[in-house]
Amino acid sequence: MSNYDAVIIGGGLGGLTTGAILSKKGKRVLLLEQHYVPGGCATTFKRKDYLMEVGLHAMDTYLCRDIKRELFDTLGVTDNVEFLQTPEFYRYIGGDIDFVLPEGGREKALKKLGEMFPEDRKGLNKLFDFIFKILEELPRFPVERWKYRLMFPTIPFLFPGLTKATYGATVGEWLDKNIKNEKLKLILLGNIFYYHDDPYTASMVYFGLGQASYFGGGGHFIKGGSQKLSDHLAKVINENGGKVLLGKKATEILIKNGKASGVVFRNAFDENAPSERADADVVIGNAAMPAVAEMLPSPQKEKIKKTMKGLKPFNSLITVYIGFKKTPKSLGWGNYSTMVGSDKLQSIKGLADNLKGVWSERTFTFLDYSQIDSGLAPEGKSVGTICSVDHLSAWEGLSDEEYATRKEEAAHAFFDRMEKYLPGFRDAIDYYEVGTAKTLARFTGNTNASPYGWAQMPGQTGMSRPHLQSPVKGLYFASAWTFPGGGFTGAILSAYYCAKLLEGKVDSAETPVPYDDGRVVKLIERKEVAEDTMELVFEKPEDFRFEAGQYAVLQLDAPADNSLDMAIRRMSIASHADDSDLRFAMRKSSSAFKRSCDQMTPGDTATIYSPMGDFVLEEDSENIVFLIAGIGVTPVLPMLKELEKRNHKGRVTLFYSNRHKEEAAYHKRFEAVSLKGFQYVPIITGTEGRLNRQLMEKHLGDLRNHRYYMVGTSGFLTSMSAILDSAGVEPQQVYCDDFG
Repeated sequence: MSNYDAVIIGGGLGGLTTGAILSKKGKRVLLLEQHYVPGGCATTFKRKDYLMEVGLHAMDTYLCRDIKRELFDTLGVTDNVEFLQTPEFYRYIGGDIDFVLPEGGREKALKKLGEMFPEDRKGLNKLFDFIFKILEELPRFPVERWKYRLMFPTIPFLFPGLTKATYGATVGEWLDKNIKNEKLKLILLGNIFYYHDDPYTASMVYFGLGQASYFGGGGHFIKGGSQKLSDHLAKVINENGGKVLLGKKATEILIKNGKASGVVFRNAFDENAPSERADADVVIGNAAMPAVAEMLPSPQKEKIKKTMKGLKPFNSLITVYIGFKKTPKSLGWGNYSTMVGSDKLQSIKGLADNLKGVWSERTFTFLDYSQIDSGLAPEGKSVGTICSVDHLSAWEGLSDEEYATRKEEAAHAFFDRMEKYLPGFRDAIDYYEVGTAKTLARFTGNTNASPYGWAQMPGQTGMSRPHLQSPVKGLYFASAWTFPGGGFTGAILSAYYCAKLLEGKVDSAETPVPYDDGRVVKLIERKEVAEDTMELVFEKPEDFRFEAGQYAVLQLDAPADNSLDMAIRRMSIASHADDSDLRFAMRKSSSAFKRSCDQMTPGDTATIYSPMGDFVLEEDSENIVFLIAGIGVTPVLPMLKELEKRNHKGRVTLFYSNRHKEEAAYHKRFEAVSLKGFQYVPIITGTEGRLNRQLMEKHLGDLRNHRYYMVGTSGFLTSMSAILDSAGVEPQQVYCDDFG
């Protein structure tokens, strides 16, 4: 591959923003992101009717003086991404405290707090003066090493707020010294885990910056979710001569004459795919700093590790993503952001232990997106999240069953507490899903599953944080792991400062050869395969390897509609590895994705990310039974062909359940299967009733003498599992693929 001005490892907000800035300035940028959507924690995902927001609660400060405002104007964010003002900073409830910190600026917040706690007016004024001083000084602070060293003797005089915040008391210590009322302290630290999980080891620098930003300019949510921002930044890169490659994982940083000179990368979903290479003037690490270090050879690896020595990462977060069939607002809930403390928590001295404690007591925040026009759910429905501190160690060493059980315990403990404040909360839930520290680690690759990078403690904030310019020549960083810190704003500012450091340092004369992404394929045919069921037939990407039963991620390159949806889905592959084309089948629906698929014509393109999933055939000759509902039949077609190819010796039975015969996709093909020992048993529930144990034993005999592959909705799988369990079938004989 030819030379780029910059290769960026990671497509979080820091990487995307850096890439967009450089691309706008005419630099040739290649961004590599291992996931199939850009954004890191600034993403959404689709479940049923709901767009689930992964990480954005409220973006702090949108003041005119804010760096982000100028940056967003330059990158076209302001004109293409809609920011919604949140109705309040947050509400804190716990014990006998119920207080709403208002939006509307510093004076409004001071007035309300002072009226409630008149004995602490002096301390409150001192606090607000301090944190707004920090906010005012940051844009002027020198980030270039040479400038910082030159100005070092005068730093305490030019930046007294930042200096005091960096080297003075921690958040907890400062409040203890200046604020008398413990209830007031709990209110002020209601959102402490946005910054750290212990006020007595939390640096005033980042806490002060964030809180002053919220108090001064309010919080903002992105209509349609934070994915809108990430997608726009990726678009800026692609439209300005750069390239964003999703599903590509960097594995090695190349060094030439002691300088970072490029990156080796591969298909993130196919370890057997050949490696590729991109040369560059500079390499920018947006991935977790420890992960970037491991990509380097010695002695460069040791140089980066030296800068990280003794640093501690933040812990993690647990999030319960909720789809409401009836909005909390319609039930009488009136707040966007609510911090729910423990009734037993009487002092901020107990916060650190509380945030490690049991779910029934641990402080959490409930985000109710129905309070704004969020664009995350259809009319009458809404999305919400419950979020708290989590620890990766809490989920390690668990079996799949234990892991699922503990997630349920956490979710229901939070639901019980919300039910106390909002009767009817549970009944309003249509869907929920729990994302733990383990989930965050899997999707982001962050060390210790930390969304904020290094913990924002004294000695790890401001210029004490690892610098954007690494000790390895040609290697830079732009992420939550470096200056100035974590969160959406921290990552964006890191990108802004990183791009400033690179001014005049990257200017390749070579024009890169356009990257030929073989994963982009054309539609060959769209056809009906059953009532309200379509099949899309695509070109097969070159060197596309997969096993029968696996799925791919299908991304429409130019969707006709993207409202309340994403142009991407995980789809079981309906074709066999030996086939010359790639097939996907789906039920039609009112979703924007399905409507877009139904409007595709031959020649339209999509990007295929694959292979994924472990729902594959075992290498044995046992009797096999497929228990399938609806469109879950898709992977069965290639699995049957594979069994025929293997000359499978055992019996094979397909129970295929549909409400009506006309809805049975590929019915004629199953009737014509020539596999020896194959029997096809269609179940038409609208006239014949549901599949039951009696019918299964009629066709199979002793149910214990078979291996089972089940695909269907959660309800179908639960029903089938109960039948098999009652018949004495061992769990290891059963393979499930739950598509919803």
